[in-house]
Amino acid sequence: MRSLVFVFFLVFLRYSNARVIVDPVSLATYDDGVARNSFFPLAAAAYSSNPQKCLTAKFTNAQLRRQLNVVCDSVKNDICSAYTAVLNDNKAIVISFRGTQGFLQLIEEADKSVFQSQSQWIAGGKVSKYFGDAFNTLWNAGMKDDVSSLLHKNPTFEVWVTGHSLGGAMASLAASYIVKTGIATGDKVKLVTYGQPRTGTTPFAVAHDAQMAYSYRVTHNRDIVPHIPNEGMEDYKHHKSEVFYKESMNPGATYKVCSSADESNDCSNGLLITASVSDHLTYFTKDVSQWGEAGCN
Repeated sequence: MRSLVFVFFLVFLRYSNARVIVDPVSLATYDDGVARNSFFPLAAAAYSSNPQKCLTAKFTNAQLRRQLNVVCDSVKNDICSAYTAVLNDNKAIVISFRGTQGFLQLIEEADKSVFQSQSQWIAGGKVSKYFGDAFNTLWNAGMKDDVSSLLHKNPTFEVWVTGHSLGGAMASLAASYIVKTGIATGDKVKLVTYGQPRTGTTPFAVAHDAQMAYSYRVTHNRDIVPHIPNEGMEDYKHHKSEVFYKESMNPGATYKVCSSADESNDCSNGLLITASVSDHLTYFTKDVSQWGEAGCN
């Protein structure tokens, strides 16, 4: 079986434009084309007041179910947003979470209430209370009902979960919650996030790793947010697997997949300086929020 996988991987390299460096821990199943052309537009669409524009521009036979906007922090009056949709031709149900324009300011202020206040997570470990509350608020505001309805109508479809920045943290929690509660099995859930901050503790990361195989955190060069909060702060640790694009994210750019349980210094954790806001805002050569607002055109 391992030999067949290796043969398939060689074929992929032969016909793919992307140049990939593989972590020796395991052969990657990450697909640059899928992350770039499918999950990324879905993540960017969450920044639009009408995600259907991106769905129509990038997919055929795709339909928005509903976009939810809720106050997820009564103190800061932050608005959290997400949408659900169905991609009929891709046989996938989409759950996409938006980042917030205010999140970078929040990071820069190093607000202790966001990162040092933690809550128990249903699958194990602890997560940032801010992220957990934000997800739960959206979930209970109607997302649970929408996902249940879509899965009832399309029981064989996969569940694609995505988001950028703060949206990546909520997407991570959503995927974990869906598997833990039996809404969908781990083999049916695919998670791809962009510029995701550290979301929970080491036990959370370990539990998350055991829930699903298709889980990728895409990082862009010196993006500051994946390194927030600091690795040793309150035991925050990323779950795997990181896909690191150093400098260029143009089509065909080299990327590295780090699939080890601990954060690998072979990917972005090995950089001496990780303080770029610009690299956080821009993925696959697009300003994520502006591109999404423009309908992914």
